[in-house]
Amino acid sequence: MFEIAVIEDPAAAEASLDPVRARLLAALAEPASATMLAARVGLARQKVNYHLRALEQHGLIELVEERRKGNVTERVMRATAASYVISPAALSAVRPDPAQAPDRLSARWLLAIAARLVQDVGALITGADRAGKRVATFAVDADVRFASAADRSAFAEELAAALTGLVGKYHDERAPGGRRHRVVVALHPGIDLPTGGPEAS
Repeated sequence: MFEIAVIEDPAAAEASLDPVRARLLAALAEPASATMLAARVGLARQKVNYHLRALEQHGLIELVEERRKGNVTERVMRATAASYVISPAALSAVRPDPAQAPDRLSARWLLAIAARLVQDVGALITGADRAGKRVATFAVDADVRFASAADRSAFAEELAAALTGLVGKYHDERAPGGRRHRVVVALHPGIDLPTGGPEAS
């Protein structure tokens, strides 16, 4: 089981978003049979089996083992990942395009950048899994509390200058065998969970 998997296929995304199937996916963090799941989620076993077939068809769950019980073979299933992210590739016709109206102060442009990040890294993970390789990535996640909006603005300017300097220092357009990497830096107000309301700015 993967820690996280990216759903790129529209039909798989649709299957995962069905409320009943989403509950079954969550329940299948631990292996279970249709009979076990039926008791756990309060549905008829036949209905659970129907949803399990759909989830298995889209690669969201997998067979762990088969158990023989009398004249019946019980299939024990498990989710293929502990959690899932739906790639914007699943909505190819309407996925956001960061090349449209780039504006580093726009929250919507930031969202388009984040969507591209999910899509790109998802594609890299899928390809690496197929090839049995790892993806070379690096991420930093930090919280900073600004005393004022002026401090926040100054921080953003210094960060942009530092990043521009690093890119200029290490970027080599003519390096033989070099590989392009994308650098994404984001700054946004924090969210206080579980209320989900943004902090005062």
